[in-house]
Amino acid sequence: MNIKSVSAATGLPAKTIRYYEDVGLVQPKRESNGYRVFSENDMHKLAFLARARSLGFAIEDCRSLLALYDDQDRASGDVKTIALEHLQEIDRKLAELTAMRDTLAVLVRSCAGDNRPDCPILADLSQGKTGH
Repeated sequence: MNIKSVSAATGLPAKTIRYYEDVGLVQPKRESNGYRVFSENDMHKLAFLARARSLGFAIEDCRSLLALYDDQDRASGDVKTIALEHLQEIDRKLAELTAMRDTLAVLVRSCAGDNRPDCPILADLSQGKTGH
């Protein structure tokens, strides 16, 4: 199967597929003319990667998850550890975004938004504090 077919089947752009090859996540065979030939296993791995990346897993996490997927003697606890660490990172980011949203909402509510030059949003931004 060529890269165009694999791209259509997995929904991944060809550029992403080439990147995954460059970083060693898939290793398609090469024909004598240099064209990539993807196996069913390669396509399955690419679909796996597409799903993992859609859940926000980092490339190195994807590498670990693929290795665990291929390891029939794996412990599901190892998989869960990776997923739990990622979930905790998502929760941390959500908390950070919620705090940012809450701060910005207060600033927006405090601004009259009229023709006067006084603006609490600009006053707050000029203080240079990040709240972290």
